[in-house]
Amino acid sequence: MQPELIYEDDYLVAAYKPEGWLVHRSAIDHHETRFLLQYLRDLTGCHLYPIHRLDKPTSGVIVFGKSGGIAAQVQAQLEGDASVKKYIAICRGYCPEEGVIDYPLPPVADFKHQRKRPKTELPRQEAVTLFRRLGTIELPFEVDRYPSSRYSLVEIELKTGRRHQIRRHFKHIHHPLIGCPKYGKSVHNRFFAEHFGCGRLLLHALSLELDHPVIGERLKLVAPPRGCFLSLIENFGWQLPE
Repeated sequence: MQPELIYEDDYLVAAYKPEGWLVHRSAIDHHETRFLLQYLRDLTGCHLYPIHRLDKPTSGVIVFGKSGGIAAQVQAQLEGDASVKKYIAICRGYCPEEGVIDYPLPPVADFKHQRKRPKTELPRQEAVTLFRRLGTIELPFEVDRYPSSRYSLVEIELKTGRRHQIRRHFKHIHHPLIGCPKYGKSVHNRFFAEHFGCGRLLLHALSLELDHPVIGERLKLVAPPRGCFLSLIENFGWQLPE
């Protein structure tokens, strides 16, 4: 699956990022060859500046600036209350109909020198996630220790932007996301990969709403899920939010 432009003007570029693509080169993954930033630079013929990021296994909407100044203005919006960042995800179990997860998180240690530090030395940072349940399904398969298995489609709004925040928060409330090897549950991940042919992380950045830094109008950038994620939603009879 290839990236696709969903918005472009003289100041901004927004695109759909497929799962499995890095936003830019990173020492965390030396072997990856697919970089969204370089792909979009070649596609648009413009030098682009990253504003925010999506993890490699996460798909969805991402935006870049065509100058450092524009990127800084939009980044300030994303770090405050002027923007709205919404995701969808599939989690294990019937999660509550709606809720707020207000649970501080320590920084994620990506490198060996960081992992050597005791966890008690890593200060926790404020982290707030809002969610509402969009749909549920009970499947007649004994995946874990029950004769059937339940799952939920969830709409999520980030109020803060900590690393792996959604995945860590849903693990905290005992409804881990499907397809997450780090914070999920392997038996459910394998079930979706083997039974539905969907081995990816089922987390997708659905929309990003912000004020245009120059024109001033409100932009709502939307990219529906694709591939096996979309097939699951359709097969389970779920509806995406408006």
